[in-house]
Amino acid sequence: MSDQRNHILGCACDLYLEDGLEGFSMRKLARQVGVTAPALYRYYEGREEVVLDVVREAYREFSSFLYQALEGRTPEERMRRAGEGYLQFALQHPRWYQMVFLLPDQLGIESFPEDIEDQGAAVHQFWVDRLRECMDAGLLKEDDPDEVAMTLWAHSHGFISLYQNGHLGVDEEGFQAALAASSTRMWCGMATESFARQIRERCCGETADGEPTPAAEQQREWEQGVA
Repeated sequence: MSDQRNHILGCACDLYLEDGLEGFSMRKLARQVGVTAPALYRYYEGREEVVLDVVREAYREFSSFLYQALEGRTPEERMRRAGEGYLQFALQHPRWYQMVFLLPDQLGIESFPEDIEDQGAAVHQFWVDRLRECMDAGLLKEDDPDEVAMTLWAHSHGFISLYQNGHLGVDEEGFQAALAASSTRMWCGMATESFARQIRERCCGETADGEPTPAAEQQREWEQGVA
């Protein structure tokens, strides 16, 4: 993608998130990009084409963060890296993160083109595959990976949305500590007994000598600060 096209998409993303679809026009976008409206039409025929390309770019960036997890050597490592990639994408690219989860009617169209539907389906299948291989490895209890994927997404997306909208009242470090502790509770509920024990010991439980782990101490400090 050319630098100018990338600049246009960045400005279009900002414009949509600031003014919504009703406040989005090619003339206004041209002003933000710093070109004339006719110059903008060399790249795009109209508003719909622009916003759809914004969604495509959001998915492309999202996927680049997630698919790095495939470099992991074990199902556990691949799942952990996938979760880390999801979180880092949301924190480093909050604008793109919002665009990934828009519905077609929010963009003024009836449905997404097939290529965008395929992008969304590929991301969903990526999570299903990570969960299935963890179940096959005896790390997670046997369950419907599609339904578990929905549970995981609802948990992570809800937590991230609360933080990005300022509802948690904590800084990024506090947010990550709270998310880690909450995720550990959820994973322990889905994990097999032996893997749940490993998770608690490693993430936010107690060490072998009975001392709280650093994650547990950080979570307690966050809870005391919120109370």
